[in-house]
Amino acid sequence: MAEAERIIGTPDTPDAAGDGEERPEADQERAPERPRGRRRIAVLFAVAAFAYLLDLVSKMIVVAKLEHNEPIEIIGDWLRFAAIRNAGAAFGFGEAFTVIFTVIAAAVIVVIARLARKLYSLPWAVALGLLLGGALGNLTDRIFRSPGVFKGAVVDFIAPKHFAVFNLADSAIVCGGILIVILSFRGLDPDGTVHKD
Repeated sequence: MAEAERIIGTPDTPDAAGDGEERPEADQERAPERPRGRRRIAVLFAVAAFAYLLDLVSKMIVVAKLEHNEPIEIIGDWLRFAAIRNAGAAFGFGEAFTVIFTVIAAAVIVVIARLARKLYSLPWAVALGLLLGGALGNLTDRIFRSPGVFKGAVVDFIAPKHFAVFNLADSAIVCGGILIVILSFRGLDPDGTVHKD
């Protein structure tokens, strides 16, 4: 957590990245507008809510209509919808560590929520929103689904040929992670500054 705070640990004041002096008006006009206050937090949590609700609704439909029924072929045998319960991590890995994955998901949610107030980058807000929504989606399954609290099996249903079965929460987590890697390679920091190595 200390490392995450170091990366995003920009003070909330607009000129904190500089030397404390105000920028000339010309520089202020050229500087890209950063989402501040309620706007940046709203973007993060709106993306998270959208990803979470999409995952939740899809799982409700799958449990009601597809579980205990034959898989539905979407693109021949290349892509099917087949309901399974997964006690492991994303894409079915580590089924013996359900409680550990539950704790990790909860920790991710806490860290993102805690650091949101120091976030000044819109792309980072989207990426972290995807991570937050996906983590919340799978955490909801682990808390409320059988066999019990913090041991629940996640509902997976997207089944590509020769690949693990996954759900929309897993997709949101992967997309958020890929976006974070791209932003990091481009040198865009969570506080909105751009650095060159």
